[in-house]
Amino acid sequence: MDLTIKVWRQNNPHDQGRFETYQLSAASQDMTFLEMLDALNEQLIHEDKDPIAFEHDCREGICGSCAMMINGRPHGPEQEVTSCQLNMKAFKENDVIVVEPWRAQSFPVIKDLVVDRSAFEKIMEAGGFVDVDVSAVPDANTYPVGKDIAEESFDAAECIGCGACVAACKNSSAMLFVAAKVSQYALLPQGKKEGLTRAWNMVSKMDELGFGSCTNTGSCEAECPKGISLAHIARLNREFLKAGFHNLAAEKR
Repeated sequence: MDLTIKVWRQNNPHDQGRFETYQLSAASQDMTFLEMLDALNEQLIHEDKDPIAFEHDCREGICGSCAMMINGRPHGPEQEVTSCQLNMKAFKENDVIVVEPWRAQSFPVIKDLVVDRSAFEKIMEAGGFVDVDVSAVPDANTYPVGKDIAEESFDAAECIGCGACVAACKNSSAMLFVAAKVSQYALLPQGKKEGLTRAWNMVSKMDELGFGSCTNTGSCEAECPKGISLAHIARLNREFLKAGFHNLAAEKR
C-alpha cells in the first residue's frame, strides 16, 4: 500500500509541535496500525531521522496505552477497537492518514503521540479501590452476587483507562472513565464499605485535575473501545448525590 502519513511531531511538553508528512510504500493490509507505524519508523531510522514516539504494551486491546487520534477519531475509524487492534484493511491505497495525540489539558503531550495519562491514576488513588481483608482466599459463596449484577459490574470493569472518552468529549470530561470505575465497585458487596466516599473523592479529584464537565453528548460512549455505557454515568451521579447528602448530614451533627 502507498500511504501518506501526517503525524504530529512534538519534541517535548514545551515544544509548540507541528505536523510532518511522510510517504510510506511498505505498508500492507495484513498489518495492524501499530505495525504500520513500526514500518514507518524503520524507514525514518534508515533515513537517519528521529522515529515517531508512540506508546504501546499489550497490542491486544487491554492495556489502553496506544492512545492516538486517527483521522480525527480516537483509535481510528472502526468501532470498539483500540489503535493496536485496528487493521490496515480499514484504509485504502493512496489514503491520507492523520495521526495525532489526545487533545486534552489533563493529558499533556510528552513526545509526539505519547501523552501523560497519570491523571487517571490519581483519580483511582482518590477512591478507585476496595478495603478488604486479603490475608486468605475467601470461600466462593462468601459474597453471593446475582448474575445480572455481576455481568453489569464486569461490563464496567472492562474499561481500560485509555482516555478515548476524554479525547472524544468536547469538554474533555472524564466522567465515563470515573463512572465505569465507580460502577464496577458500587454494584458489588465488596465495594459497599467505601460507597459513601468513593464517588465524591473521585469526582473531586477529576475536577481538581482540570477535566471538563459532562453535557451528555454521548461522544464518549460512541468512541469507547470497550463500549462502556452512558448508564454508568447515571449511577455515578446517584452515588455522588448520595455522598453529598451524607456529607451535609455529617456537618449538621
